[in-house]
Amino acid sequence: MLFLIAFVGAAIIALVLWKAMSSVREAPPSGVRQAPGPARPRVSGPDDDPDFLRQLDERVRRQQEPPA
Repeated sequence: MLFLIAFVGAAIIALVLWKAMSSVREAPPSGVRQAPGPARPRVSGPDDDPDFLRQLDERVRRQQEPPA
């Protein structure tokens, strides 16, 4: 009887761990296809934009130079 209870408990723990580990992976199942369409553009902050950084550097230089 004790063996049966231990077996059922181990099976439940194994099932819970298996479900928890499979939810970490977010890949769709092999039979599921994603809808075709344009890829969403990656949003980046202004600190990743080279033009923004260049303009910011020019403003700082203008403020640091003494007026002529």
